[in-house]
Amino acid sequence: MNTGALPAPSVADRSVRRRLIVNADDFGKSASVNEAVIRAHREGILTTASLMVNEEGFEEAVALARQNPRLGVGLHLTLLCGSPALPPEAIPGLLTPARKFSDNPAGVGFRYFFLRRLRPQLRAEIRAQFQKFRATGLRLDHVNGHLHLHLHPVVFRILMEEAAALGIERVRWTRDPFRLNLQLASGHWVYRVVHAVIFNWLATRARPVLAQRGLRHTRFVFGLLQNARVDAAYVGRLLPRLPDGDSELYSHPSLDEFKHEFEALVSPEVRAQIRQLGIELIRYQDL
Repeated sequence: MNTGALPAPSVADRSVRRRLIVNADDFGKSASVNEAVIRAHREGILTTASLMVNEEGFEEAVALARQNPRLGVGLHLTLLCGSPALPPEAIPGLLTPARKFSDNPAGVGFRYFFLRRLRPQLRAEIRAQFQKFRATGLRLDHVNGHLHLHLHPVVFRILMEEAAALGIERVRWTRDPFRLNLQLASGHWVYRVVHAVIFNWLATRARPVLAQRGLRHTRFVFGLLQNARVDAAYVGRLLPRLPDGDSELYSHPSLDEFKHEFEALVSPEVRAQIRQLGIELIRYQDL
């Protein structure tokens, strides 16, 4: 499989204008993440954030989002490495004895794919997380998944079947072009190659379905192959090479674990570079 070839732009993409969504995943995970997200939005280049509706910082994140209406807020659908929206007794097949989702991505992926009896529970939990987001009153800017599980074949099928009812209009199409990534970063070869292959396949599989349903997405997503290494140096190398059309750069800013990602988003040099290059910062709702 060719993991480096860039997909041909659609008619709508044939513009020399470069637009960039700068997103923070894990909004609502903790107070540290929430503060980093809001500061990166107010002081830096962050335009959107993906909300985890079942984590300890959820209510604070919602309050902060209401105070910052220019921040586009989407749903960070969480079906592993986190807590459920439904009571544990309603979805026992999805949870560990600790009453949480498993922290094993590969194991979760195989279970969700092969155990058909889990699909009604998955559908119910997905609906519950969308309902919890809807109850905030925030506009749904986009949808993606924690560790990109929204592109898992079973989860993706449920989302597409429920798209109209759930109000899904814009989705992260997780395709980080490997050939360009080779020019921007080094090391961590196993992680980068494996993820490029897996998500190239998942994205290729998903694209015609998204097109058929009229769901909008960017042409590229950057950050996937960095795995929490979206620092100022990486962003500085990416911006001059940013492809024409619409792209997303996502990161995981916090003031503790991933402070370097927060610092990249508020860097004066990065902000100046975006101005000099004429890159327009947008949200998913602007697609």
